[in-house]
Amino acid sequence: MESLLTRAGWARVVPFALFMVLLAVRGYLPQDNAWLDPRWVYGLSVLIVGGSLAFFWREYSELAAGSRLNLQRAVIAVVVGLVVFKLWIMLTEPWMMLGRPTASFRPVDPDGQLQWGLVIVRWIGAALLVPVMEELFWRSFLMRWIDNPDFEKVDPAEVSPKAMVLSTLVFMLAHTQWLGAIVAGLAYALLYRYTRSLWVAIVAHAVTNGVLGIWVVVFGNWQFW
Repeated sequence: MESLLTRAGWARVVPFALFMVLLAVRGYLPQDNAWLDPRWVYGLSVLIVGGSLAFFWREYSELAAGSRLNLQRAVIAVVVGLVVFKLWIMLTEPWMMLGRPTASFRPVDPDGQLQWGLVIVRWIGAALLVPVMEELFWRSFLMRWIDNPDFEKVDPAEVSPKAMVLSTLVFMLAHTQWLGAIVAGLAYALLYRYTRSLWVAIVAHAVTNGVLGIWVVVFGNWQFW
């Protein structure tokens, strides 16, 4: 029986699946268990998911050197990332939320003091790992796969509106802030479609997550983590 996914497909699905499984583990692990602080499961996620990305790296032809990321596109990515960050922290009315996070992250000790090891691990994961992993899955793979299961043959510039909308809706379901997720998902998808560079979407996503992480730590708005 022929596999549903090519190696390139698995290379994009496996890191994302590992991340989601470990997210679920972190969410359901009792906070007061005696053998592992659930917050450090995020550090485990960074190692495992990062390792899987490294293992499959040769499959990510879009991320090879010379992948259409120049200064102009980098500036556009930064601007879009900052705009998405601003909208993300604004779109928080109750009707804009899908329940509550199952694995919120509060890197403080019982006295309310920051635990910098946890802060650094969380920021590295959110700002450096997640943008690569998610853009490979949501935009490079799923959005193009909707148009053609042989997704590598789909030029990003030819992705259909249907694929953009459907992949963004699924992206939304993976986030508590459904309206913010739609805005972010469409922004990154449009960047990928019109620049044909996955790096542009990754940089924008990284800017959003990186600035959000700094803002969360500075102001103690842990609900966004």
